[in-house]
Amino acid sequence: MRKSLIALATLAAFAQFASAQDSGSWIVRGRAVQLQSDNGNNGQLLTTLDAVTVLSNPSASINDKTLPELDISYFFTPNIAAELILSVPQSQTLYANHAGGKAAIGTFKHLPPTLTAQYHFTGLPMARPYVGVGVNFTKVWGVSITVPGAATTSGTALPLDISRESVGLAAQIGVDVPLGGGWLLNLDVKKLQLGVDVKAGGAKVGEFSIDPLLFGIGVGKRF
Repeated sequence: MRKSLIALATLAAFAQFASAQDSGSWIVRGRAVQLQSDNGNNGQLLTTLDAVTVLSNPSASINDKTLPELDISYFFTPNIAAELILSVPQSQTLYANHAGGKAAIGTFKHLPPTLTAQYHFTGLPMARPYVGVGVNFTKVWGVSITVPGAATTSGTALPLDISRESVGLAAQIGVDVPLGGGWLLNLDVKKLQLGVDVKAGGAKVGEFSIDPLLFGIGVGKRF
């Protein structure tokens, strides 16, 4: 009984200390994030075109990857915060999946800054879970995509293009664990709505939905 009381007292003291060191208006976090693409298609990557001689009605996918992330949160109240989520430009490989197998058809770069409004649950002794909703704006550039083996009516390789911008919703759930001194451990999961139009010869021929799920773990400092 005495040991249990000592353990409870120690836990309460630690929680009170961590809480006292975790009351600033700003949090800056660094995370390692695993991006897992949904790789879905609204319709098809390519419709049946007379110019396409090899790929008919294929699906598409991009590579999953681990990437760095920086986010900055500002607390308007102890419960309400806004978070700006940033990363560095990412290069992705685009694959076509068809009856003949999976083949890389090109690359592109993208940068998806995201802004969310969050609700943080307070009153818990050892953790501060939160939920968030917001919007992401993805900029795409450096597009180099060609259908392998496919040809236009003139006999040249068939180039593909994708739209350069995407605006979509974002949803987030996570938890901050105060470590004392303003430091915290963070676990975070986000779902982004991200899709692009696919074009051939300037005409839209399909849509590609990336819609990534991002699993993050990192550390932060509250000021």
